[in-house]
Amino acid sequence: DLATALNDRGQIKYFRVEFAAAVEDYTAAIECQPDFEVPYYNRGLVLYRLGCFDEAMKDFRKVLELNPQFEDAALSLKQAILDKEEKQKRGY
Repeated sequence: DLATALNDRGQIKYFRVEFAAAVEDYTAAIECQPDFEVPYYNRGLVLYRLGCFDEAMKDFRKVLELNPQFEDAALSLKQAILDKEEKQKRGY
């Protein structure tokens, strides 16, 4: 389906380190199928790597709302929270 195709295309762009383009594809997949948790997770990973912790945490929380058993999202959320706190402690 279209949402899966957009998510998969986003993955290819992610592996090519084309983060902005990957986020666009993940967002398009979410708009196409809002209850599909995988593109939220993938977008969260990109946002996390870019240091956008609040946005990443929002995506990881949405994944867990849609699928509470998504363990990687729970781990990623915990890590994003820790990294945000560390960043704040260091003052940047």
